[in-house]
Amino acid sequence: MAAAQMTASPLSQVDRRLLPDEIAASINARVQRGELQPGDRLPSERELCEQHGVSRSVVREALSQLKSDGIVETRRGSGAYVLERDQRQSFRMQDVAIDERDSLALVMELIVTVEVAATRLAAMRRTEQDLKMIRRALIGMEYEIANDRLGDEQDFAFHQAIVEATHNPHFIALSSHLEQGARRVIRQARTNTRDRHTTSVEAVQQEHQAIYDAIKEGSPKAAERAAYAHLENAAKRLDMYLKS
Repeated sequence: MAAAQMTASPLSQVDRRLLPDEIAASINARVQRGELQPGDRLPSERELCEQHGVSRSVVREALSQLKSDGIVETRRGSGAYVLERDQRQSFRMQDVAIDERDSLALVMELIVTVEVAATRLAAMRRTEQDLKMIRRALIGMEYEIANDRLGDEQDFAFHQAIVEATHNPHFIALSSHLEQGARRVIRQARTNTRDRHTTSVEAVQQEHQAIYDAIKEGSPKAAERAAYAHLENAAKRLDMYLKS
């Protein structure tokens, strides 16, 4: 009995990692068969959760994958819609393993370039509603940390809300694609920070707070500096993981 329980856990963990891919593949298959036509609205996140028996974070990751593949687009406050075939993106970023140091460094280089610029623009263009969404994600991360949880969904929401605050659809589309390609690596990095470098968890949250404060103040230069410092430190934490 004990042996069966020991073998069940790793399998269930693998299943959870595969679920977003499976859900995305299922929706994509419906699009290819014509069951979902260009312009059709997908079921809501809540409905997809109920249909597949998964959490909202799993559904969001599946939708993010569909966005990065150019199958759907999301409209703020409205939902996800199937794109016309000629609108679908051809660019795709290859998956990167966290232990592939050279590939990871190149991905981080691209993420830094995009996110620093986006954070600067967010400080210039953000609305009160944008600020509310960024703040909500920040508080969500604080709550997850206080309850010894990873908070990767809230981290994703924080950075996504900043990109949304640029009000530049091209930044939003590119950032969404980059997030999908690098999200597994980011999750592993956060897990490593929590498990091996617990003293860094609070430092990470302070970096997020500094970014929020600069955007709230409407200071592009301060926002740019805070974002760069956060991502530079994130790269160092990844390097610590690789060395260990």
